[in-house]
Amino acid sequence: MSFEKTPGWLDWYANPSKPKFVLPAGAVDAHCHVFGPGDQFPFAPERKYTPCDASKDQLFALREHLGFDKNVIVAASCHGTDNRAVVDALLNSNNKARGVATVNRQVKDQELEEMHAAGVRGVRFNFLKRLVDFTPKEELMEIAARVAPLGWHVVVHFEGADLAELWDFFTALPTKVVVDHMGRPNVAQGVDGPEFKLFIKLLTEHENIWSKVTCPERLSVTGPRALNGEQNAYQDVVPFGRYLVENFSDRVLSGTDWPHPNLSKYMPDDGLLVDWIPHIARTPELQRKLLVDNPMRLYWS
Repeated sequence: MSFEKTPGWLDWYANPSKPKFVLPAGAVDAHCHVFGPGDQFPFAPERKYTPCDASKDQLFALREHLGFDKNVIVAASCHGTDNRAVVDALLNSNNKARGVATVNRQVKDQELEEMHAAGVRGVRFNFLKRLVDFTPKEELMEIAARVAPLGWHVVVHFEGADLAELWDFFTALPTKVVVDHMGRPNVAQGVDGPEFKLFIKLLTEHENIWSKVTCPERLSVTGPRALNGEQNAYQDVVPFGRYLVENFSDRVLSGTDWPHPNLSKYMPDDGLLVDWIPHIARTPELQRKLLVDNPMRLYWS
């Protein structure tokens, strides 16, 4: 079976640079994906996009190149509620990967238990209308109640402008809640802008809510640019990441988002994404919390 990638969207960066920043021992890439390969793990008929193939072997090779020790593999909407690609990667990871699944209310308890045994530790609720169809909140709450006894958390993906509408739902969830990509704020508004201020309020008032400090390449207006003679990428996103890391140091995670689906302007160099980390986590203590202690506590404890 073959699938034609969505026209105009780029393949992942083929020759990432070797990061200058040396990751701490045991570092976890806490947000990445596997796609297909489509002939082995077909994409969902109801998907909104078709990505390039991105296999577990390619992901694990990138992990070694960048200097990470482990991965957290997040199921993406192009596979619908078919989690076989993620589970296959977990089972072949030598205990160096954990997963986040996508399920619906039809999922059987036995399936949840089997995914848990494979290394799944969370479910993802996606609220990006351009990527997924609407799922009633009562169904999502039912799913959250079913996975809570397993110790799983809920990952939420939404646009910053939609947080006010989703606030009551997020704060009622019976699990830890991990927010993708800093809540996707409009960085042109600055850290004092209304979207990011509301997100900070959410984290301040609800200690069960965590944030992934990820995807500067998606949030940046300036993109990668030269600074002091070096490619010092995504400087306009640094204040957002730095604020989260320094004020919520026990509830932040980092990840590459490889293979960066749905991008059309440019594909980021994953080595530069690693080199972005010391700009937001400026001390060895903060780097260790972000990259080792927090993901290990959430996914391996």
